[in-house]
Amino acid sequence: MTSFDDIYDQPDPRAFFRSLGRWDYQTPRHAQPVFRRLVAARAAAASAEPAAGAAEPVTVLDICCSYGVNAALLNHDLTLDDLYAHYGSPLAAALTTAELIERDRAYYADRRRPDAVPVIGLDTAGNAVSYARAAGLLDEGFAENLEAGPPSKELLRAAQHTRLITVTGGASFLSPHTFQPLLAAAHAPVWVAAFVLRTGSYQPIADGLLPYGLTTEKSAEPTYPQRRFTGPTEQRYAVDAVTAAGEDPAGKETEGWFHTALHLSRPAEDIAALPLATLLGDAAAD
Repeated sequence: MTSFDDIYDQPDPRAFFRSLGRWDYQTPRHAQPVFRRLVAARAAAASAEPAAGAAEPVTVLDICCSYGVNAALLNHDLTLDDLYAHYGSPLAAALTTAELIERDRAYYADRRRPDAVPVIGLDTAGNAVSYARAAGLLDEGFAENLEAGPPSKELLRAAQHTRLITVTGGASFLSPHTFQPLLAAAHAPVWVAAFVLRTGSYQPIADGLLPYGLTTEKSAEPTYPQRRFTGPTEQRYAVDAVTAAGEDPAGKETEGWFHTALHLSRPAEDIAALPLATLLGDAAAD
């Protein structure tokens, strides 16, 4: 796969949107209606849990949060296209990072939804997390790598309130090591929703969630375009990897796009009470 490492830890997200926009990166667009549906469903499920903490809002912990894109789309009346236009405008290009942050705080405050929920961000990219905090997108943010070492006490404290963990990028670089301490710290059952590239397997993570009472379901259809390939070499890699994983690349990777599939991990009683197809409804087609 083409490396975009240089855009993930800049002082602000302009290079991120400029570079990924060139290849029509769009996973957060597909995740937006799904995550909103999951937040509402998680809140409804919480009402049936023991009274302690049941009235708390659904706190979302976004892993590989980058510049807070998922938080921006979850909690604000905005689309991904709006963000591409916002950060790609001549006005944005002329600003310093400090000026952009000041502008963004007002931009997001003006578009804040009344049903906004707390979002915690976790990413190894310290600059990206700092930007998302300064812009008002994250309630708390942590630049930590749980694949390399244990979480800080501060992160574990924040994770106590988590009800939904989200991932829209980076699952290929993660293992149960990232998820398990967060789940162990939570005071209530946590759902885990991940959009995962079809070029790899999510099974090791799914297996690592089982000891925490979470069963993982994969929504085989629809799949969701992630971005266009940067060239024929990348496409050959993706077609071969998807085929090796036992999936059919026809009409998806063969048409020039990486695709993701949604994996949702929940307690068995929640799965029984609300089947995945019913839970997603028309959100899966958006």
